[in-house]
Parts: sequence; C-alpha cells; structure tokens
Amino acid sequence: MYYIVESEKSFEQTTNDLKQAVSDGGFGLLHIHDLGNILRSKGMKFNENCQVFEVCNPEQAAKVLAIDMQLNMALPCRISVYTEQGKTKLGLIKPERMLSALSDDDQLQEIAKEVERANIKMIEQAK
Repeated sequence: MYYIVESEKSFEQTTNDLKQAVSDGGFGLLHIHDLGNILRSKGMKFNENCQVFEVCNPEQAAKVLAIDMQLNMALPCRISVYTEQGKTKLGLIKPERMLSALSDDDQLQEIAKEVERANIKMIEQAK
C-alpha cells in the first residue's frame, strides 16, 4: 500500500531534490504542506520534520476525471518527505492500490500504474 525509502541526505536537501525531481518528471508542484511547522505553531510538541508535496500531472488528472469525476477527491497525488528517529524518508500511498479500492475500471487502473511509476521515479531521483 505504501512506497517508502530512506535517504542518506538531510531533510532540507531531500526536499530540494524532490522539487527538482517533480519538475523533471513532468508534474506540477501544487503545494507543500509543512505539517511539522503547522503542528508546532499550534503548540503541539512535534520533534520531526514532515512536508507533504501535492503533485499533479494535468494530462493524467484530466484522463481520470473524464472517466470518473468523483475521483477528484483522490487527487492530487501526495509525496511526503519526513524524518523519523533521525532518518530522512520519502513515501507515498501507491496510486494503483488506492484507485483499485475506489474503482475497478481497467482504464483507470492503467493510468494509476503510469502515475505510480512516475511518482516512484521522482522519489528515487530525490533520495
């Protein structure tokens, strides 16, 4: 269900490298949610770093929505960079598995496979 890898790089370097990988992969970076800072700003004790990248390939998103508009709730894709016990990690929920829970349409499954491969490639480039 998840794809998670560890990076030898710092959290900051990994996030910078993921930004580049997203661009290189033909995806747009819609937003970065800095969950670590958000939690700390609300007075929560949170010692880890965690940024969630919302990424989207407009072509693939348009194909998905043309088949099933309700799947807008599953978009965009999210890739996380976070620290856990001093280690930097990158991960995502696999699009193919997530979409298979929401639809059994063969066309959608093929799109999800393509998107998953592209997202994994971006993670591998950034790690």
